[in-house]
Amino acid sequence: MHRAMKPQGSERMRMAISNTKLKTLYIMKILLERTDENHVMSAADLVKALSSYGLAADRKTVYSDIETLAAFGLDIVQVKGGTKPGYYIGARDFELPELKLLVDAVQASKFITAKKSGELIEKIERLASENDAKQLKRNVVIFNRIKTGNETIYFNVDQIHTAILTNQQIKFQYTEWSMDKELVAKRAGAHYVVSPWALTWDDENYYLIAYEEATDKIKHYRVDKMKNAAVIAEGRLGQERFADFDLAAFSKKTFGMYGGDDVSVSLVCAKHLVGVVIDRFSKDVMIIPEDAGHFRVNVTVSVSPQFFGWVTGLSGGIYIDGPAMVKNEYRAFLKGILEGYGK
Repeated sequence: MHRAMKPQGSERMRMAISNTKLKTLYIMKILLERTDENHVMSAADLVKALSSYGLAADRKTVYSDIETLAAFGLDIVQVKGGTKPGYYIGARDFELPELKLLVDAVQASKFITAKKSGELIEKIERLASENDAKQLKRNVVIFNRIKTGNETIYFNVDQIHTAILTNQQIKFQYTEWSMDKELVAKRAGAHYVVSPWALTWDDENYYLIAYEEATDKIKHYRVDKMKNAAVIAEGRLGQERFADFDLAAFSKKTFGMYGGDDVSVSLVCAKHLVGVVIDRFSKDVMIIPEDAGHFRVNVTVSVSPQFFGWVTGLSGGIYIDGPAMVKNEYRAFLKGILEGYGK
């Protein structure tokens, strides 16, 4: 029979040093995972917890390890006296209310798939103690929230960021919904080639803002409708177009990211809609008193059916006062709708 050889000399020393380092690291792990202001662990508790990892310790060495971790920068709070003296982690990188906000944002986002939402929330939970993590399993009710099914979105975003960082163009296929409820490639599957300059979140969707050389225009694309995105060798174009590009202003003047001709329009609005106007055009918009019940704003918008739909949805509370061209377009828009109900 063969006998197991016992580690000797320098080998035992190396194992002892290794176990000492491991012990310190596991104490940090235990404190981060199991403690908070309402869940304190004594030195004896830590000794017992270490044993579950196959590590032997006594209270004296635990005290020394805690001092080492505190010197390293871990915020370890000591509770003296009372019914439960011991230690817990104080300040963390993220406070619990901040983590709750992150979880709610992930759950509410249409852009993030259900599968990825679950994975991200599990990672967020690991930023809290085990007990606080239970509070992050939240059932946020979001009505009419349909999660995207495009699992390649994260790869697309990575490729876009890489292209922007390396000053290169990207190519991708762009899709649209079919009557069979499937995303099918536009342009018979031909690739779009653009110069990416920004990513923005609008109308609960993620958009790429890019320059298209073929049309010499700034365009936007829904990232969740992009497929097979890839960085290509050609350098980005359109820098002069983006030299004075204001992404915030671009988002304010577009409605649902539907483009149109940029026009300065004058709107007469009912006073009770001042919040709606500020939410749409920001606090920078100039509010001009019109009469006892109305105010006027002059804003630049991309005139499109979506803009007219926004005005119509406010039930006459906003009146397009000019220019005449836009008033005529709006009149034709309403007439076309009414004619559809003529019979």
